[in-house]
Amino acid sequence: MNKLIEIRSYNLKEGCRDEFHRLVTEESLPLLKQWHVDVVAFGPSPHDDISYYLIRAYTNLADRQSSQDAFYGSADWREGPRAAIVALIESDTSIVIEMDALAVNALRQNSGVSSHGEPAVVQL
Repeated sequence: MNKLIEIRSYNLKEGCRDEFHRLVTEESLPLLKQWHVDVVAFGPSPHDDISYYLIRAYTNLADRQSSQDAFYGSADWREGPRAAIVALIESDTSIVIEMDALAVNALRQNSGVSSHGEPAVVQL
């Protein structure tokens, strides 16, 4: 079964990536989980010091739209971490691609995120 994958790329303000990551892991991810958003992977991009990514999975475009309308329109987000997170973003962009479930699960495994959007326990 195919999923729509949204890859959101953030260019952050200089020197803010550690704080952005802290806000994502401590505040945004628990909230996304509460709203049943399927977070596939997230984290700092290794190619520079200002880039960050968030990958989410959806059933279809309508699911993506309704999920994002509900989450971003919620008081949980607007009165929660929104202001602190948005203040650290210089710019962002999103792309959406179709991907099969095996590829989505491979992204999860390679990123260390469980199927529930939580950091996975990785055994070495």
